[in-house]
Amino acid sequence: MAALTDPESAHVPGSGSGPTVGFDLDMTLIDSRPGIRATWVALSEQTGTYVDADLAVSRLGPPLVEELAQWFPAERIPAMTALYREMYPTYAIAPTLPMPGVHEAMAAVHAAGGRTMVVTAKFEPSAKLHLAHLGIDADVLVGDLWAEGKAQALREYGASVYVGDHVGDVRGARAAEAHSVAVTTGPCDADELRSAGADVILADLTEFPAWLESYVGRTERAERR
Repeated sequence: MAALTDPESAHVPGSGSGPTVGFDLDMTLIDSRPGIRATWVALSEQTGTYVDADLAVSRLGPPLVEELAQWFPAERIPAMTALYREMYPTYAIAPTLPMPGVHEAMAAVHAAGGRTMVVTAKFEPSAKLHLAHLGIDADVLVGDLWAEGKAQALREYGASVYVGDHVGDVRGARAAEAHSVAVTTGPCDADELRSAGADVILADLTEFPAWLESYVGRTERAERR
């Protein structure tokens, strides 16, 4: 597991007394569907193997190898993983868009004296390219972790909140004993996220700053008791 920073040295604007908040990447912070679709189309053309790119991008969240297994035999998956990752920067970075409210959400954490981290199943070098391209100010980045595996990073960095769009993100937050904030911008609807155990459900990140202000206020009041 790698990261932009280590747990002791992450620079955070503000007092440093606020919460560490983790965010998922695809369909939580970024709309990567156009770029990922383009990558699947290019992979299909290069390999001669049919891939329904629209179907693939409708179920973003799980690791790449799970989607590859829908289209390629097991013995080809290591080579296809390497090829997809080689092609990804060319096809996927430029078309990807920030989700509404992403910059304001990150700024809200910093304004509260906290730090931001991105914990994603995506290949970490690819995730780093997305953050840099879109100017998303994350203090920590950890890639290659999925569902309950995300708890490893969330615990290491002391995250008290994890924000995601997939039931796998909810499971990761719960495994880390972090507050699970779910947004309905990905493949899972509110009922699915609620059934998985999300503590709060937001329409998108534009609602996050107000929620965070309330959460920090409740936490501070509880600590003064």
